[in-house]
Amino acid sequence: MALVHLNFESECLGNNTDVSIILPDKPHGTTPENFYANGKKYPVLWLLHGTFGDYTDWVRKSSIERYATARDLIVVMPSGLNSNYLNWPGFGTGYRAWDYLFDELMPLVHNWYPASSKREDNYIAGLSMGGRGVFQYAAGRPEKFAAAAVLSCAPNDLHKIQLDPNATGDQAAFSQRTRNLMDNFGGMEGYLQSPANVWDKLPALIQEGNLPRLYFCSGTDDFLYPNYVAFKEYAQQIGLPATFEEADGFAHEWAFWDLFIQKALDFFGL
Repeated sequence: MALVHLNFESECLGNNTDVSIILPDKPHGTTPENFYANGKKYPVLWLLHGTFGDYTDWVRKSSIERYATARDLIVVMPSGLNSNYLNWPGFGTGYRAWDYLFDELMPLVHNWYPASSKREDNYIAGLSMGGRGVFQYAAGRPEKFAAAAVLSCAPNDLHKIQLDPNATGDQAAFSQRTRNLMDNFGGMEGYLQSPANVWDKLPALIQEGNLPRLYFCSGTDDFLYPNYVAFKEYAQQIGLPATFEEADGFAHEWAFWDLFIQKALDFFGL
């Protein structure tokens, strides 16, 4: 495969931003002219990193390049800071991570690279915070994706959020981000009306019947596993058509994500 590092000035993000892109490589025995000018459009996986990560995470910590090679697949891995893949108009000059994917990065990739823009050829997956981005994007713009995979995350009932003032380490950082999100959307009511509130939107989306195929997975030793179990129960109650898969002994870790991105690609039919 060819690995591209793209750096460009993003209007939506208000700064230069980085993207890793895996492209299909020319097979041996094929001439450059025949390969690069054949007009073929490839399926695309939009692959999102988690909190504290960036556009290099999946390339450095998993074998996604090998998996893409076996499937003749374009993989696009953007940087999302710690934004939860939502718009933050009050940050700097404005950081619109929600708008960025649909209004800027997708048009760029679909027009600058040999990437298919058809819904049936576009898939999205992510881990942890990236998983949160996945179900927000899939619920907010379901017509863009054929299927979506959420690794080590799940929608939660925002009405029941409880923030621990004594949290430490990563948990303290996650709690602070949730407080900042509420402020970002003008308080709890605005937060509930935002793309973050997938839980409340799902019953209507199920009735509309336009959701992409959905895959959720978690390790049983993951600190977010209770959230996953609660959402799985809720999904069964509301009749959400989705596939759920758990793995014993795995925590919030790359060993799990490297294994289950392969299972996600199989679920996609790639």
